[in-house]
Amino acid sequence: MPPKPVKVEIPFATPWFQVLSKTMVEGEAPYYSLRLPDYVSVVALTEDGRVLIVRQYRPAVEHHTLELPSGLVDPGETPQETGRRELLEETGYQADEVELLGGMETDVGRMGNRIFTCIARNVRRVEGRTPEEGIEVILWSLEELGAAIADGRFDHALHVAVVLIAMVKGGLKVGKY
Repeated sequence: MPPKPVKVEIPFATPWFQVLSKTMVEGEAPYYSLRLPDYVSVVALTEDGRVLIVRQYRPAVEHHTLELPSGLVDPGETPQETGRRELLEETGYQADEVELLGGMETDVGRMGNRIFTCIARNVRRVEGRTPEEGIEVILWSLEELGAAIADGRFDHALHVAVVLIAMVKGGLKVGKY
């Protein structure tokens, strides 16, 4: 049986995350980790097979990033519901069906949350809906996505992992793979 902490405290909390202090052995220094909500990333494909990419400024890295539509799972919400909601909010596109392909732990050494991979096919723009403020929607072919992963333009590690899950479990063909 794996060891359990002898003491867990929350020395710092924000609306977005908590810092956990876990004492594993009495008298030793605690181990610190982050507790964050689970979130979902969606590989969203249009009827002509183009993938939706969002470009947005991220204060943590202080530059614009290229990512998949994503968002936090709200309490009581399934990953598919989150994927559908975030897709519409961030891009102005909707999906009739969002398929859950699975979940992964984000960073087992530091964080205690999961990222879920969803795929949505035949997404379409909703008349009158605009992307969330600060988000630019880009449509790439799957070949362009593959090239952007290869040359480092699409470099959000967890989103690259989501694309890999979509390839392995969802039958997605990216670039020459």
